[in-house]
Amino acid sequence: MSSQDWFTKDFYATLGVSKDASPEDVKKAYRRLARDLHPDRNPGDASAEQRFKDVGEAYGVLSDKEQRQQYDAIRAMGGGGPRFQAGAGGAGNGGFEDVFSSMFGGGGASRAGGQQYRAQGFEDVLSNMFGGGGFQRGPQKGSDVAAATEVSFRQAAFGDTITLRTSTGTVKTRLPAGVTDGQKIRIAGKGRPGTHGGPAGDLILTVRVGKHPVFTADGKNLRMNLPVTFDEAALGATVEVPTLDGDRVKVKVAAGTNSGTTLRVKGRGITTKQGTGDLLVTVQVAVPSKLSRKAKEALQAFALADASHDPRSSLYDDAAK
Repeated sequence: MSSQDWFTKDFYATLGVSKDASPEDVKKAYRRLARDLHPDRNPGDASAEQRFKDVGEAYGVLSDKEQRQQYDAIRAMGGGGPRFQAGAGGAGNGGFEDVFSSMFGGGGASRAGGQQYRAQGFEDVLSNMFGGGGFQRGPQKGSDVAAATEVSFRQAAFGDTITLRTSTGTVKTRLPAGVTDGQKIRIAGKGRPGTHGGPAGDLILTVRVGKHPVFTADGKNLRMNLPVTFDEAALGATVEVPTLDGDRVKVKVAAGTNSGTTLRVKGRGITTKQGTGDLLVTVQVAVPSKLSRKAKEALQAFALADASHDPRSSLYDDAAK
């Protein structure tokens, strides 16, 4: 479990969405609130800064399917859902065993199972749920905290250092180069403080990566489309290609290159602990939307000269196979 105080925090209310909100609705609500409450837009506003932290924590939990299911189950126990029963629960009473049955996939959970939980004790069960958490004496590790952040494509590719404002304070961390959209990063010791001298919990950070207008990530490799003119593709050419680090490299487009052909530029991808990827350049023949009279006449002359070439010569026969 990520946090023992899930019992008291209503993350749905924090984001202003219903309990059955879709993942897309949750994301939209988070982005809107994070934009409006960002400290850069509300300098000196302590209330807005706290709300910004709360919104990030709520989104970190609700954007993750597994954590959201666990959160809903815990809230059902401690809040508006089924309550614990002191005695043996009758059919339909929504007793203690029913809640644990739903939480742990126990479609076959029995009344005996519920009695076992009651005999074990409420504190012991919750202690097990939270990895031996705050119901035992002696040093105990603090609970984990969930948070989310959005970074640019370039920040994710290079692994920039970012500053986060979470429910436990300000955290500065360096992203691993090549972090992907939706990836979770565990930041040790940045969760809630431990008790009785125990270590702090961890921060579980969900990273959302923005899109780039030119590049996309494919593991360690970068991909991009390269527009070329018809004559460059037909006759061949050497053209410049941009790279993510800001410079340009030259690639050779061979004569007769078809649209959709992918060229590889070695060592111009993303550098990670596993090595450096390549830049994969996909050729796209750009067809002009308007032609001058002279250009049109030249193309018509080309079509006549190349009339014997039929690019669809085998298409129909292959389609009938």
